[in-house]
Amino acid sequence: MINLVRAELRKATTTRLVWTMPLAMFLLGVAFTAISGYFLVFAELPGMDVRMSEGMSELTLARSVYTGAIQMAYLLALVLGILTVTGEYRHQTLTSTFLAEPRRGRVIVAKLVALVVVVLVNGLAHVAGSFVGGASVLAAGDVAVFPEPADLTWTLLRMLLVLVLWGLMGLGLGVLIPNQVAALFVGVSVAFLVEPLLGFGVASFDRVAEAARYFPSQATLSALSVYEGMDAGTAQDLGGAPDPLSWWGGSLVLLAYAGVMTAIGWVITRRRDVS
Repeated sequence: MINLVRAELRKATTTRLVWTMPLAMFLLGVAFTAISGYFLVFAELPGMDVRMSEGMSELTLARSVYTGAIQMAYLLALVLGILTVTGEYRHQTLTSTFLAEPRRGRVIVAKLVALVVVVLVNGLAHVAGSFVGGASVLAAGDVAVFPEPADLTWTLLRMLLVLVLWGLMGLGLGVLIPNQVAALFVGVSVAFLVEPLLGFGVASFDRVAEAARYFPSQATLSALSVYEGMDAGTAQDLGGAPDPLSWWGGSLVLLAYAGVMTAIGWVITRRRDVS
């Protein structure tokens, strides 16, 4: 098993993705965190001479700033998961992989372990970039850069967990759609546009509004406690669902999505013919 994991990690470290993806994670973390942080720290509410950050505790503001680029990060984690499988189909290396290890279950486990390692490395790059961008904005706004270190560190650690779970969802999607271009198009378009818009639409109808908090994007925000400490109106103005889940509830929802996608990938990979 260790040799299989090493082989999967070698596949990930012998392409340009080994440095381009962490670099993208870092730069996007810096840029999008700084942009969203500037809005939170300096922007005023429409029609009111009051900043968005008024009424927020330092912890709430810092947590909202540092998680401002999470959507871009989990999109890239999703892409990493998709590429883990579809790259083998695209370059027609899956057959040789299964010939080297006919027990497909072991191959799947090795891919899962290697993907977790890769996503964690990229996640650390994103956290570093988010800290650079967020700390710059908070310092410019004369706000504490790292208030309540224990709570804020716990949020950043949960950010890594969220990215790993999105990566596992991507792996499952890559198995369902072996064509790399199609899988990337479907995954990115659904995660970036369709699912958030659908969640926003669902949240607009009182009868089904509670269902919105179980959507992956809303579960991600809940897992990071992004809106904890904000009043309900401000949270919804910023895109939060009514009555959001607790951090552990959001984490469990994401774990359920990742578990289902991984299980589907496991079953299909073990049964699908390859050529």
